[in-house]
Amino acid sequence: MRNTFGRAFTITTFGESHGKGLGVIIDGCPAGVEIDEAFIRSEMQRRKPGQSKITTQRKEEDEFQILSGVFEGKSTGTPISIIVLNTDQKSKDYTHIADKFRPSHADYTYHEKYGVRDYRGGGRSSARETAARVAAGAVAKLMLKNFGVSVNAYVSQAGHIRLDTPYTQLDLRRTEDNIVRCPDPEIAEQMIAYIDEIRKDRDTVGGVVSCVATGVPPGLGEPVFDRLHAALGHAMLSINAVKGFEYGSGFEGVQMRGSQHNDAFYKEGDRIRTRTNHSGGIQGGISNGEDIYFRVAFKPVATIMQDQESVNEAGEAAVVSGKGRHDPCVVPRAVPIVEAMCALVLADFLLLNRLSKL
Repeated sequence: MRNTFGRAFTITTFGESHGKGLGVIIDGCPAGVEIDEAFIRSEMQRRKPGQSKITTQRKEEDEFQILSGVFEGKSTGTPISIIVLNTDQKSKDYTHIADKFRPSHADYTYHEKYGVRDYRGGGRSSARETAARVAAGAVAKLMLKNFGVSVNAYVSQAGHIRLDTPYTQLDLRRTEDNIVRCPDPEIAEQMIAYIDEIRKDRDTVGGVVSCVATGVPPGLGEPVFDRLHAALGHAMLSINAVKGFEYGSGFEGVQMRGSQHNDAFYKEGDRIRTRTNHSGGIQGGISNGEDIYFRVAFKPVATIMQDQESVNEAGEAAVVSGKGRHDPCVVPRAVPIVEAMCALVLADFLLLNRLSKL
């Protein structure tokens, strides 16, 4: 029943897609962090449904309440609890699949594991759960500000349309300038048109979110099982619809020779740096002070507005027809989720690192 993530900076999320609401309990946030509710709200707005023609039309404002752990605008060191109430559930959209298993959903696996499932929007397996993660990630970002660490993600691929420009040559401040959250305006327009075409075909398509963490100090991560990149991979693969994770040179690095791939060290002022960063800011599972960058692959949303063959709980042949309000492509709304999970990992490892040496 693992609903908790992290070891020092931990979060426990709760709630379902069509229940009364959802929320998160954050434990381990140090006292004295300025909790900017306007910033948390802005992060929630980036993830909320109903943003544009290429996202689900469910209308949730994702207004939140902080119930504990904050006094006079600062964290007290006690658990911070945040709730988000659901206001636009349409559970009747799911009655037709009450005893049917939707292809590529968690319906069958939840049924096998628990013997009971909430079929309304997938219940706990719904991506609606990530609203709680974004709220917690916003608090983690506010803590990271004290260390000079920032996290920025953007859409780098939608279907076959790919942004190949390295992040170092992009102005990531432009990510929020368009509804697909791609910092290249020309590529963004191509992505938007393509996703809208897929939507009109009553279908879905996948994509990739790229993420960059800057200002990360060297020394974060553990040498064997809790390597920093392993924790980031765990975090990203825990997000709904994620099918792949790569950091640094990733799979493309296999085409390079060691003499090309090695990141040579040099001294810059009082810092040890690397001339290249194929390592993605992590070596031996520990941050080296360079930018940490990675890519997260998302599959096409499993709910499509087409008839699909399936079976019901009795194993009898059935036809599943998509209803309700769903994203034709999840990646525009996944950007703040990826940022949130990255921030939670870095906040956790920054606190853990204080135990490493006197």
